[in-house]
Amino acid sequence: MTLLKAVCGALMLFSGALFADIAVIVHPSNNASVDQAELNRLFLGRGSTFSDGSRATPMNLAEGLPARDSFDTKVLNRSSAQLKAYWSRLVFTGKGTPPAEHPTAAAMKAAVAADPSAIGYIAAADVDDSVKVVATF
Repeated sequence: MTLLKAVCGALMLFSGALFADIAVIVHPSNNASVDQAELNRLFLGRGSTFSDGSRATPMNLAEGLPARDSFDTKVLNRSSAQLKAYWSRLVFTGKGTPPAEHPTAAAMKAAVAADPSAIGYIAAADVDDSVKVVATF
């Protein structure tokens, strides 16, 4: 019975991580506003500027991280496998390059805090005052 409780507890923690709120973050000086359609445009390589015309540099978390999976599902409405296939086609045909990836939320925050054009995402629980939240999903 103890093993069953341990497994159930681990599953609850894991599922909670998959459905945690995702915060879309930018450099604190960035005043651009974003919505889900614009995030799709930026993170699928269909545009390289914010709605105000300033340059946008999208950044992803590494594949397999729970926040990445949540972002892909909640914001881009695609599975990680679908996005991998999408970017493989674009790279193969020379029509696009996927956003740079960061291995941790701390690395993502540091990159976004250092680049006024950057836009990324992390679990909402990882946000601090080094970045500005522009959307939460």
